[in-house]
Amino acid sequence: MLDDITCKEDFYPFTAIRSAADIRVGIITIREKWKLLGYDISLCSEIKESGIDLKNVKKIPANIIPSQKVLTDLLQSENFDSEELKQRTIQYPWHIFQNNHWAIKEDFELITKKRASKNISSTNKIIGNDVFLEEGAIIEHCILNASDGPIYIGKYAEVMEGSIIRGPFAMGEKSKLKMGTKVYAATTLGPYCIGGGEIKNSVLFGYSNKSHDGYLGDSVIGEWCNLGAGTSNSNIKNTAGDISVWNQSKQKYFSAGLKCGLIMGDYSRSAINTSFNTGTLVGIACNVFGNGFPPNFIEDFSWGNKNYELYKAIQHIDNWKKLKETSITESEKKILSNIYYQKNKHA
Repeated sequence: MLDDITCKEDFYPFTAIRSAADIRVGIITIREKWKLLGYDISLCSEIKESGIDLKNVKKIPANIIPSQKVLTDLLQSENFDSEELKQRTIQYPWHIFQNNHWAIKEDFELITKKRASKNISSTNKIIGNDVFLEEGAIIEHCILNASDGPIYIGKYAEVMEGSIIRGPFAMGEKSKLKMGTKVYAATTLGPYCIGGGEIKNSVLFGYSNKSHDGYLGDSVIGEWCNLGAGTSNSNIKNTAGDISVWNQSKQKYFSAGLKCGLIMGDYSRSAINTSFNTGTLVGIACNVFGNGFPPNFIEDFSWGNKNYELYKAIQHIDNWKKLKETSITESEKKILSNIYYQKNKHA
């Protein structure tokens, strides 16, 4: 599997930390989807499956979202030029939430095939048939509408009373929805996330919190992020015009279409009542606070409008990780140090 330089740069801030293959879209990551389809993949190596010759597909772009249809086209296409492959090749961060409705449905079929859901409590109001609970999932006194798409609740996840969910929706292992949360279609909470308030067509990669009232829409949030109480984003301009998002590698704005909210890189946080404008992009390890709207682009390691010192950022990230009973790794420290020094080299 291959991360080419364009893919790596255009998917900033998410590919500053990970391969495009480890981006979450739908219920699981691109790499995990390949595994469920029966393929063992690794970066810059051939996809291998016993009994199938894939010599003409030696370097699969890491930003292709796999499905059974995509897999068929890959086997038949040498140049990745079929319409299905073009449609399911994601290049920019906003392509994650734009493909999430379709991807949740595809992943739901893969994950739940020939499996039975755990019992769903009769205290809930269920509309439609495609609601699946994994082992240990807790949900009571909620409304789940799966008439337009499936609802997937991961292992030991909890949906607190009074929550209203419209599918397609997915939440990962040990994630939580707080009381009275309103979730609209095409939303994913990765593992160990917390959701609250109002969320629509958004993806939280994992270990991130949007715990309180406020609106998150048409957005992508990396890992280990925290949105302070009352944080909201705009997802459409008051003019209903085209939204432009900053591309750091090319140093110019690109069109994201009619709707785009907040793009937030890993380890970043916002203060209470922060209001993000349409198409705001926040880099890695930022602490966002201050008067008025934050800028539409916030550089890596920003502390308000100042530099976030590396040792403080690492200490604070470790503090947040301890809240979820883990700690920062040496590998993470090395990655963060590289990003920090790269930024300051060009300052």
